[in-house]
Parts: sequence; C-alpha cells; structure tokens
Amino acid sequence: MKTLYKLPLLSPESAEGFKVIHLTGKNASAEWSVRSYTLRGGLQEGVDVVEINNGKLSFAVLPTRGMGIWKGQCGDVSLGWNSPVKDPVNPAFINSLDRGGLGWLKGFNEWIVRCGLSSMGAPCKDTVLDYSGNAFEVPLTLHGNIANIPARAVSLEITDQAIILRGEVDETMMFGPALRLNTEIHTELGSGNLTIIDTVTNIGNNPTEHEMLYHINYGETLLEKGARMVAPFKQVAPRDPRSAEGIHTFDQYGAPEIGFVEQAYLFELIGKRGSRETMTLLRNAAGTQASLLRFSLKDLPCFTLWKNTAGKADGYVTGLEPATNYPNSRRFERDKGRVMSLSGGESHTMKIVIETLDTKKAVQAAESEIKQLQKMAKAKVHSQPLEAFSGS
Repeated sequence: MKTLYKLPLLSPESAEGFKVIHLTGKNASAEWSVRSYTLRGGLQEGVDVVEINNGKLSFAVLPTRGMGIWKGQCGDVSLGWNSPVKDPVNPAFINSLDRGGLGWLKGFNEWIVRCGLSSMGAPCKDTVLDYSGNAFEVPLTLHGNIANIPARAVSLEITDQAIILRGEVDETMMFGPALRLNTEIHTELGSGNLTIIDTVTNIGNNPTEHEMLYHINYGETLLEKGARMVAPFKQVAPRDPRSAEGIHTFDQYGAPEIGFVEQAYLFELIGKRGSRETMTLLRNAAGTQASLLRFSLKDLPCFTLWKNTAGKADGYVTGLEPATNYPNSRRFERDKGRVMSLSGGESHTMKIVIETLDTKKAVQAAESEIKQLQKMAKAKVHSQPLEAFSGS
C-alpha cells in the first residue's frame, strides 16, 4: 500500500486553524476526492467539514461536532435522514440543559453520531464526587457531551487503496472525567464500505466511568413503508409501555405518520463463537437496498432499535444503535453492572463496519448470513419491558 498524501488538517500545535484543501485522484477502479471547508451563516457558523468521496461512497465528517458523520450517499442509496435541524450546528449554540436536559436534540441531524464518552442515554441525575471528595448530585443530559465537543486534532492519509481520516477529541475537566477519543474513519477506494475504529482512553490517573452508543440513523431512501430491520437475537424487549404497543411489528416500518410517538426495542444479540462478531441490517421494502452494520459484542454488547416514523417534516427516522450498555440512566445501568470503568491509562477500542448493499443479491446474502447466526439460539420476543433491560 503506497501513501499518496499524509497531512494535518487541524493541530493544537499550529496557529493556522483548520486547513482548507481540495484533492482529487484515481486508481484502477475509482476516481476519488477529498475536500475540506468551514461553513458560514446561522447556527452552522464555524463548523468544519471534511467531504470524502471514494469513487462510490461519499460522506461528510464534522470535526467540530465530535467527528460525527453528517450524511452520506452511495449510488441511489441515501445515508442519513431529513431532520428538522437542517444544518450542522456549532456546539457553541447548544445548551444541553435546555428542556430538562434535552438540548442535545437541537443539534441532532447526523447519519452517525456518537453518544458518550462518560455518559449517554436518558437525562437523569447521578452522584459524583466534588474536588473535596464529597458526594453530590449532578444532572446528566441526553446522550452526553462528545457530539458537541470540537476535535483538537484532525489528519488525513490517502493511499493508493484507501482514504483514512483521523481525529482526536477530549472530554476532560479538572476534578472530573479525563477521556480522549481517537478515531479512524477508513474507506477503501471504489467500495460501499465505511469502517470506524474508535479508541477511548482514560488520560487521567483516577478510574472513570465510560459509556458509548453509536446513534446510526436512516430516513428515506432505505426507510419506507414495508422496510425491515433484520438481526440475530436471543431476546428483544420493548423499552417502555409505549414501545410495547408495537412489539408485534418491532422489526417492520410503516409510512410516515403525523403524531407518531417514538418506540425503542432493546436486544440481546447473537455473536459468532470466539470473535462474538454480529450484524444488523436495515433493508428497503423491495430488498434491493440495505445498510449492514458489523461489530463485535466484545466491544459493544448492547443494541437498541429506535423507531420514529413520524411525519416527514418532524423527522421520519430510525436508529440502529450498538453500545457498551443500554441508553437508560447511568445510575440504572451501573446498578445492572453494565457501566464500564477505565483505570488510569486504560483504553477501550470499538470497531464498526458499515456496508452499503445496492443489489438484491447482496441483500439476500446478508440476510442468509444473519439466518445462519440465528440458528445458534431461539429468538424470544418479550411483550412487555424487562426490568433487567430498561428502567429509570
């Protein structure tokens, strides 16, 4: 593999700020391009963007928003959704405490957004220690801080086979969590695949808790009446009474419905023996297009399906969400033994491969692979919430 370009786009040691570039090239199978720029006007003022096109798959990364991925396109397959939030929002305009801790939603419009690093899930109160070691309660807001923290370093590498974007984002404070995200976003030239490799490190000396959820969101073209989510699972349960209303069609989607109230389903997935690798699939009604997620239950043992098939103007969207734990309050998840603790210097690495499938044959092959995994255990569908899975 030959390196063609290797350059920093943003560095804490440099006074130049975010670097604007436009690079193009081609190999035997694909013409590629990478472009970086900064948005101007309104709430997007100052948001840095890196657009990557590998010749088949294109997507836009937002270093200003925790290295989230705003939107993507692969042939006729749209990757992302139509949020009421139309533009990427600069974190400077986000108050996460708004509306009782739901302020995160004022910037929510990405295809792929991370939730974490020290907390994620529903708004709640939790007990922490102050600088004198005294316990006190603090509010934890929806889905944590990482999506609203600008990267401190961004670099680009282009080889004759792949485009690799790397970023570093710190969620740190005095007398509090000191967590660093190092991400590598990797795509091979001419492919429909995207790989995200994230390493979260406790850069402090004291142990600290760590939670992470990948909110991977889809609207039209994949989401439509008759679309389906397919996954190999041991058991699935509704998150709450509202979700229980739709348990018999938890893996199916309807057309946009004005006034629809969100539903969520919590899964125990099946993984391959040894590697514990698993997969989840969102396919259109005809089974001709799909997005396939591959990840390991060693890294991301919990999975949530979020359904919000509301009116188009209100956000017709579904989320496939691999995570370290379920998106309940951190206190509840800690009591269930699912909140990870990283000692000083310790790291946790997570890898997700997202494959865009654009033929019926490819979708059928993925579904067949899932069916093979399902043979390892009988699927149990719970009609009511499980105390072990969801709570306040």
